[in-house]
Amino acid sequence: METPAVIYEDNHLLVVIKPQNIPTVADSSHDQSLQDALKAYTGGFVGIVHRLDRVTGGVMVFAKPVKLRHD
Repeated sequence: METPAVIYEDNHLLVVIKPQNIPTVADSSHDQSLQDALKAYTGGFVGIVHRLDRVTGGVMVFAKPVKLRHD
């Protein structure tokens, strides 16, 4: 899967367009999920704020982890 179109990104959020027929999260089909593609894009964890069915395309919001500050 190509990297999904990023609409907005900051230190906390990642907003992308989910293509149709791509699972939001990994499932028994073993097809690459949107979450997996975004983990590769960001180089780390992305949290799912909401889900869309595989056949549904649209705008999705993912959470990026907050780095803890140790003084």
